[in-house]
Amino acid sequence: MRFLDSASFTAERPWGALDLAELDDATVRLHWTDQPYRWHVNDGPEVFVVLDGAVDMHYRVDGTERVERLTPGRVCCVERGDDHVAHPAPEARILVVERRDSD
Repeated sequence: MRFLDSASFTAERPWGALDLAELDDATVRLHWTDQPYRWHVNDGPEVFVVLDGAVDMHYRVDGTERVERLTPGRVCCVERGDDHVAHPAPEARILVVERRDSD
């Protein structure tokens, strides 16, 4: 058993992560970032939970870009095929559950 203070976690680079657990074919990771990721489409579902800070989640619906602000406790459930990119505002710690080796 281990206990972590997610609010004090930082990584050596943006989107660096601490592996917390593997559940069958899924990973649970704690990410820290102060830079946007990149536009991408997952090959499976993803659960994205902001633990500290804020994230502006940019996503496209029928070719139109939209933005949703995620603050601590807000959960974003990304489905396979959803085009999205996360922008921290200005930095964030995020719990991500997704398929192992997902982009």
